[in-house]
Amino acid sequence: MGTYPELKDLPTNVLSAAERIRGHVRCTPFEYSRSLSELTEAKVWLKLENQQYTGSFKVRGAMNKLLSLNSIEREQGVVAASTGNHGAAVAYGCQKLNIPGLVYVPEDTSDAKLENMRNYLADIRLHGLDCVDSEAEARAVAKERAMVYLSPYNDPDVIAGQGTVGVEMEAQCDGLDVLIVAVGGGGLIGGISSYLKSVWSDLHVIGCSPENSPVMIKSLASGEVLDLESLPTLSDGTAGGVEPDSLTFPICQSVIDESVLVTEEEIRDGVTLLMEKHHQLVEGAAGTAMAALMIKKSELKGQRVGLVVCGGNISIKTLQEILCTSSD
Repeated sequence: MGTYPELKDLPTNVLSAAERIRGHVRCTPFEYSRSLSELTEAKVWLKLENQQYTGSFKVRGAMNKLLSLNSIEREQGVVAASTGNHGAAVAYGCQKLNIPGLVYVPEDTSDAKLENMRNYLADIRLHGLDCVDSEAEARAVAKERAMVYLSPYNDPDVIAGQGTVGVEMEAQCDGLDVLIVAVGGGGLIGGISSYLKSVWSDLHVIGCSPENSPVMIKSLASGEVLDLESLPTLSDGTAGGVEPDSLTFPICQSVIDESVLVTEEEIRDGVTLLMEKHHQLVEGAAGTAMAALMIKKSELKGQRVGLVVCGGNISIKTLQEILCTSSD
């Protein structure tokens, strides 16, 4: 996996990350959903990372990276780029560990995610049209100021941190046949799947993305990272490009067994369904995973399915639009 030896033993690094971040993150529920199980005729469990600190799984990777810094790096501080959730996670971690932090986000980041970040006192700056633009600026500033750039996905410590979701899932159930995870940069699905496939070798992993921003999914299909335009999507947490040298690309190539693209209407229905059937407030990226479950339900009958509800940071405006559209 590239030039990073840490990635060759990713499952072990995930276990180390789980020990490192224990006490800094929540062990979130992995709940059996009777209503979704009846609806799909599968056995469906939901990993509720919308209940995580800062409202998403991103705090796991950020905390693992921050806790791995040496004393000089901690004193110099970190710079991050984000569509919102990673920024909130970095801001939370910097405040908790007393590390200087600066976060760049795309100009179209939702109000809910901006407010979530600003709750933790980090310096938040709007820059660029998507995460690739904000990442480029953040990297430049980090180099200029001799600070650590904390990638939202393209970092071994971040990937291992995200993979700790899988460590908890293993302890919370007797096994799974299928795992469904929304895909943006690939850190979450890469970390979780690398670990869980090391303990459940027959696990079938389904990655899903919005049709409006399918960069990783399309890149996997082509065998190389593509530079594709992303259109606006409710699944803003998975939106944007993938860096050409992304560590997550070869990981995703090795662990994702099947890919699903979903429409904006299907994402809306997914968000609404999680609210209606499981009483969970979720963001569009979680709705994307829910949409994939519904698309694939005829093939999942009788199987044990784990679905990662990756976040719950949705603005009131977006939620109103979804509910109004769903009621039409």
